[in-house]
Amino acid sequence: MTKRVIHIGLPELSEDELIALGELAQETAIEYIFEHLTRSEVKDIEVTARINKEETLDLELEIYLEVPIFVKVDVDKLVEEALELAYEKVEERLREIAGQNKT
Repeated sequence: MTKRVIHIGLPELSEDELIALGELAQETAIEYIFEHLTRSEVKDIEVTARINKEETLDLELEIYLEVPIFVKVDVDKLVEEALELAYEKVEERLREIAGQNKT
């Protein structure tokens, strides 16, 4: 299992916006993994997003990916790449929200 937390300083976000950010992160990670593996090559997958809002906004994304032994893929690398892309998408969305809040 791979997990990473990023700290995001941002203006106020609604609960709906926070939920949408978590869903965006999850969907992006899952889509990336299934761009590289077929459904039959994935034994188990679990993607969890948690958002903590205190002094900073923290997004914690966990990915658990299990593939059968015969599937030749670097699971750790694939999960890292999925995490990177998910965080990039969230950062892009946060910039859009911050831009909208300025106007």
